[in-house]
Amino acid sequence: MSSDLAPGTSGAAPAPADGDNRYKAVQAKLDRLGQAMDDATLELEALRRSVLANTASAEGVASDIEAADLDPKFVDLTNNVTVALGGAAIDVHKLQETAEETADLTHEARGLHYKLYGALDDIRSNRRERTPRPGFFNR
Repeated sequence: MSSDLAPGTSGAAPAPADGDNRYKAVQAKLDRLGQAMDDATLELEALRRSVLANTASAEGVASDIEAADLDPKFVDLTNNVTVALGGAAIDVHKLQETAEETADLTHEARGLHYKLYGALDDIRSNRRERTPRPGFFNR
């Protein structure tokens, strides 16, 4: 009943909030965040499957303990582990759904950001002259 899951290699946030709000930087951050959430969704699904496998294994162990005519308290304790693992699987599934929803919203936000500011960035990026930053004329 072990798991092959290991913590990620980098402790840094996938898209740090560093105050760089240039168009391309925001697009890159949204892309990295979306990718990280997609990856988290896959990893959470693997975790859920592992927990479910451990749940089935614990059920088998409880049956074996009962069949061996051991003290009933050990059967009860093993059944408690089975119930706890089942609850954990449900919670991991909820977390997976949340990660998937967040990934979808991130991809949607990236597309909307492109739609709103992509053309402006193309214009500003291809000019030789310096142009005012967005919001300059709103003062």
